[in-house]
Amino acid sequence: MKLTALVTGASGGIGRDLAYLHAKQGGDLVIVARSREGLEALQVELAEKYGTQVHVISSDLTAVDAIREIAEELRDLNIEVDVLINNAGFGGHGKFHKRSWDDDCAMIDLNVKALAELTHTFLQGMVNRNRGKILNVASTAGFLPGPMQATYYATKAFVVSFSQAIAEELADTDVTVTALCPGPVATGFAERAQLDGVEAFKKNVATSKSVAKVGYRAMERGDLIAINDWKLRLLLGWIVPLLPRSMVLRLSKQTMTKS
Repeated sequence: MKLTALVTGASGGIGRDLAYLHAKQGGDLVIVARSREGLEALQVELAEKYGTQVHVISSDLTAVDAIREIAEELRDLNIEVDVLINNAGFGGHGKFHKRSWDDDCAMIDLNVKALAELTHTFLQGMVNRNRGKILNVASTAGFLPGPMQATYYATKAFVVSFSQAIAEELADTDVTVTALCPGPVATGFAERAQLDGVEAFKKNVATSKSVAKVGYRAMERGDLIAINDWKLRLLLGWIVPLLPRSMVLRLSKQTMTKS
């Protein structure tokens, strides 16, 4: 059965690579981002390479009626979303009191509010059909407090918690929810978040393709959490919980400090 995936933030990075993986599996796509030009280029590539039907929606997901309008557009086209990939999001560096509140508010609107609303909007149809998959792109940041990226880390903590809770609510259905929690990834994220010179992005940075592959496979299996690096799994699962909170805060701040 051919499945249709809606992918947000699909014009680049992990979102683009997740769209490629779904097309390679023979699925159709609804790709969403602010940049129509990037989406249309991807639409042509996937159609030529895989014969995939790709519907493009250029939208600012933080706009008041954006998600309702997306749902109405897909309903008018009789497109059902079988797979929801919530990838859109951004971060920002600096002490919270010195950052622009408008920037952090927009971050919360996209990373948290839009993700939750998209999930609520399309999950209902999945439950009614008793089939579907959701992949929420979170971060290893979701397991820690994040001095110098306080708001970003907090938004990803929401995604990790929210995803697991919804997954448990759906335990008696054939609908699954997976949180993809990568460490540092080589995408445009670091540039937009002003992370040049940050310790965490100096080494052991994963490619977006490798992270997308880990996330997509975990989603197919219905895993709760997917972390792309075994060392990070060990650190977050077995070492960090045993450390004093003050030490965790200092170490977390150190990784986000610019040299």
